[in-house]
Amino acid sequence: MHFPSRSMQLAEEPERLLAAYDCADRDRFDKGARTGGYFFGGVRRGSLMHMNAEQVRAGLRNNEFVPFFQPVVVLHSGEVAGMEVLARWQHGSLGVVLPGAFVGVAEQAGVIGELTGMLMQKAFRAATLLPEPQWLAFNVSPYMLHDLTLPERILEAATAVAFPLDRVVIEITESALLENLQHAQAISMELKTHGCRLALDDFGTGYSSLLHLQSLPFDGLKVDRSFVGSMTENRESRKIVSAVVGLGQSLGLTTVAEGVETGEQAEMLLLLGCEMGQGWLFGKPVPAERLSDAITMRAPVRLRPNSSVWRDISYNSPPGQRLSHLQALYDGAPVGLAFLSPELRYISINQQLAAMNGAPVHSHLGRLVSEMIPGVYPQLEIHLQRALGGAPVHAVEITREADDGRPEETFLVSYLPAFDEANEVVGISVAIVDVTTRRRTEAALRESEDHYRHMVELSPQIPWVLDEHGMATMISPRWQQITGMSEEDSRGRGFIRGLHPDDQERVTESIEHSLRTGEPIDVECRVRAASGEWRWIRSRGAPRHDKDGKIIRWYGSADDVETQKQLEEELRRRAGEDRFLPI
Repeated sequence: MHFPSRSMQLAEEPERLLAAYDCADRDRFDKGARTGGYFFGGVRRGSLMHMNAEQVRAGLRNNEFVPFFQPVVVLHSGEVAGMEVLARWQHGSLGVVLPGAFVGVAEQAGVIGELTGMLMQKAFRAATLLPEPQWLAFNVSPYMLHDLTLPERILEAATAVAFPLDRVVIEITESALLENLQHAQAISMELKTHGCRLALDDFGTGYSSLLHLQSLPFDGLKVDRSFVGSMTENRESRKIVSAVVGLGQSLGLTTVAEGVETGEQAEMLLLLGCEMGQGWLFGKPVPAERLSDAITMRAPVRLRPNSSVWRDISYNSPPGQRLSHLQALYDGAPVGLAFLSPELRYISINQQLAAMNGAPVHSHLGRLVSEMIPGVYPQLEIHLQRALGGAPVHAVEITREADDGRPEETFLVSYLPAFDEANEVVGISVAIVDVTTRRRTEAALRESEDHYRHMVELSPQIPWVLDEHGMATMISPRWQQITGMSEEDSRGRGFIRGLHPDDQERVTESIEHSLRTGEPIDVECRVRAASGEWRWIRSRGAPRHDKDGKIIRWYGSADDVETQKQLEEELRRRAGEDRFLPI
């Protein structure tokens, strides 16, 4: 697989956090690079390609890298839905430097992780101004998808300022997935577990985009600015944008158009069904000091009844023709597409869905769905009837039982009714994604998690976790078995109540001493067993530090040492008896 060189990427890719430079500035940056340099909006363009690793390290030491924020708006209302974070370098002598000058250098110098952390921390601190439910979007570079600790770093940066993770969107470019699909799957699943949303950036620029849609649990698509910028003049670009938006709707994904610069583009996107837009029409990237102004902006898209846009987008086109646009783009790709008549006959179908159904394309045309897939049709019928009634059906999970040597398979099925100019349903657009591999992976992860949980529960040790303040955030179920205390009662410093009264103060002092000094915790004490007897345990733990050396958590475990204590007591007793034996 060939990838463009870094210099090619700096000239071609949109700018974004940790990847390249934002869409809004790309053309202007290219112009500056070609003409030898000029100032525009306080940003010096001419010397952008001359930064080196030592300058980047100096910028990190001086805390000069800052986030800028560009609004993403809801097209029909003009309200701000969220902000995309874009990287900037507030250079002492050059002013504001775009990422094209330093991201590649930071990646090669191995400091991109440090730069990422700095930007995220600052962005989350500034984003406390964002009212709910506005979200914050970050774009992840291919280099960062090698780092399996990325979800934890995002989690720590967000929780440090109590920013909800369900208001965090992580944007992943297709080029990043081409390099790191396996790592991207692992990272994406963990991010989703924490509540983050995922968006596939620059969708439509590559054939493999559809493969990635079924490989990763995306929540949204970003339509590439190259199509948005030419859609008002170029019919083919308009078809592509329409197809991408339609696919997003069929799969229940939010669609965001990048690089919206004119009212005509915004109007056309709204008519095509695109939900959100981003670009200079709605607002340029702004620093944190001006974030409050961007938050309150409102710029609804105005539909002009006599606009040429109405003529360019024909709602009278036959639904089968609309599907042909999709087939021209995606035929042979791993997403099943079809168009059904009101009688539920196949009018058109792509090769992928035909393969899923186990018959060639020509065998489907004109045939009923119930004839072609009788085994799963009973599961589909109720959803097809809903679609014929005018209601969209998004991402319904269907399981096909194993038969004839074929293993059990799982699919996500979406049905979108197609309407004519009289608003009557004239057919159903079908999109089907095979998620068998994803479901098997999830099942394997659940099984692995169950194994780990059983190992912990059956272990004679009592694992525990304290936060930076010495408050218990997790104690093994083994503690409840021994003491009878519930996990809820044991959280914080509640576990102290399970200790012998003579040991409580000593254990508390030992924990406080370790919190002050950073020394490992090592203390013996007695705990009350569920039977009412007191048993000796030894609890040991060590701190975990962040990159700045600050303690963020304590991990440890407690062992039952009652038998050892009894043996020691017996040895002391016998030693005492020996001293009084007659000579």
